[in-house]
Amino acid sequence: MNKTTKTAEWILRIGIFGAFLGHGIFALGVKQSWIPLISAFGFSEATATTLLPFIGTADILVAFLALLWPIRIVLIWATIWGFATALSRPIAGDPFWDFVERSANWAAPLALLALQGFPKKLKDIFKVR
Repeated sequence: MNKTTKTAEWILRIGIFGAFLGHGIFALGVKQSWIPLISAFGFSEATATTLLPFIGTADILVAFLALLWPIRIVLIWATIWGFATALSRPIAGDPFWDFVERSANWAAPLALLALQGFPKKLKDIFKVR
């Protein structure tokens, strides 16, 4: 791996870490403005309130794994979760631009996954490279 690729990989790892850590901290604190984003999928407000700390814990785990041990399964999850949570905005009634604004939340883990190489076999999802 050349120096430029290694630098880009670390920038992406730090970016993913920051996004998922920040979101995790907000979710642990049960950020009230996020309850409608979960309720839009049919969950009650009480269930959304209960789910947020679990979501926050998962996000914080993803943050540290992406920074320290970015195995492909974590990057795949971060891409899917980042895309789904960004898409929850317009589904919950926010403008489509709220989804666009959050593109980096899923594009950064996808870019890091692309740099590592997309998995060709199932066992590859548990590897860094």
